[in-house]
Amino acid sequence: MIKKVILYISMFFVIQYMAIGLVAIGNLILGREAGNMDTPALLISQGLFSVICITVFLVLRWAPVSTRYWNTRPLSAIIWCVIAAIGTIAPSMWLQSFLDFLPDINGENLLEIMQQRWGYVVIGILSPWAEEVVFRGAILHTLLQSERGLGRWTAITISALLFAIAHLNPAQMPHAFLIGLLLGWVYERSRSLIPCVVLHCANNTLAYLMTAAYPASDITLRQILGGSQRAELMAVGFSLLILLPALYQLSILLRRK
Repeated sequence: MIKKVILYISMFFVIQYMAIGLVAIGNLILGREAGNMDTPALLISQGLFSVICITVFLVLRWAPVSTRYWNTRPLSAIIWCVIAAIGTIAPSMWLQSFLDFLPDINGENLLEIMQQRWGYVVIGILSPWAEEVVFRGAILHTLLQSERGLGRWTAITISALLFAIAHLNPAQMPHAFLIGLLLGWVYERSRSLIPCVVLHCANNTLAYLMTAAYPASDITLRQILGGSQRAELMAVGFSLLILLPALYQLSILLRRK
């Protein structure tokens, strides 16, 4: 089990740096500096990484995929996954305001990628697919199938922690860890990547829309709401009234049969 998890996370990073290397070679062919990773180059490398990652993990069957979900699960579960993603935004931004001491290593690069023409395709669609295939489809699946009998929440927590670390940005890690727990729980209940990908795409889509509306990597929920602490707390409370019923519905709809 440990060897497989190490293999999967290692391959995740190997493919990532391989994609960067391919873009650097492309720069050389075009007569540019190999190390000149401007925003379009970063966008291309991220998209290339996602496509290669999905292909490798599916072709090698490291992440089992089947169509069984569509025959056994209601479409309403997909809708509740989107609602749950909506309910996480305000609480996550509120929590992030208490962790502003964490360094934001690549926040500006991510912001610039999102502002590119094809930024949504990479951030909102390809990246969620790649990360779900690796961290839920391969890593969490392996941990849940372990002969050592890891508890389900131990397996979910380990996969969420690896998911957070893989972002390589301390400022992103708290949200990544919490959303990783949610995604892991959804996968453990459904044993399918479909609801996980939908939830992850919805989460990244909302982040993309927020970035389009408020193009600043360090903006807080309170600033968006005009500096009012009361409005901030009301927004968090309202979001929880969306999130908690969504989790309850998912606990029923994704119950293993």
